[in-house]
Amino acid sequence: MPQLKGRVAIVTGGNGGIGLGMARGLAKAGARMVVAARDPEKSAAAVRELSALGAEALAIAVDVADERSVEALVAAAVERCGRLDILVNNAGINIRKPVQDLALAEWRQVIDVNLTSAFLCARAAHPHMKRAGGGKIINIGSMLSLFGASFAPAYGASKGGIVQLTRSLAVAWAADNIQVNAVLPGWIDTELTRQARRDVAGLNERVLARSPSGRWGSSEDFEGIAVFLGSAASAFVTGAAIPVDGGYSSMA
Repeated sequence: MPQLKGRVAIVTGGNGGIGLGMARGLAKAGARMVVAARDPEKSAAAVRELSALGAEALAIAVDVADERSVEALVAAAVERCGRLDILVNNAGINIRKPVQDLALAEWRQVIDVNLTSAFLCARAAHPHMKRAGGGKIINIGSMLSLFGASFAPAYGASKGGIVQLTRSLAVAWAADNIQVNAVLPGWIDTELTRQARRDVAGLNERVLARSPSGRWGSSEDFEGIAVFLGSAASAFVTGAAIPVDGGYSSMA
């Protein structure tokens, strides 16, 4: 396992689900963790869990769709930890409605939280990473970066945008030794997808039928990819979009 001792990582939405899974992996590899999220109780619980793994961890409240809040997050993390090496843009929401029923305000909310936030966080992190001689940015896309879904038009658009933003940042900041990659989760057992199983009839059965692995993913499945993309092991990997979906996207 690559070591990240002395490195500092921010994970937005790091107090649950995929974000907490990635934070666990980074913490186990020795990184100092900053859990950036809105719910203070969940964040405090995540900090306790990461601290129990032997990592230094702290929580900073943030509204990732707000420019000033994002800038304050990054400034506070650097002030308290001394540096910033890894940024995981994981925060996200979904509003499940057919296109014709989706209000403009709902569209904008999903785009702002899922896509604009990644731009804001990456932009705020860039000068600190550049000054340190390099860094790692991991953007969380989705299998809906690849496929369409009638019940998630804004979500799919935001996650497709994540892939293109990742490529643009990778090209723009390669000279600064900042690698930017995207992870595309498949059907993962989280609070969001548990609600999806309640909202979308037959979803669970269809997922299991198509998945070569024969199961839903778990947050633990993201520990390794977080460490790989957050460490020197991926020094020549940038602009990539890597599915972590148990083979779902490979099935015809």
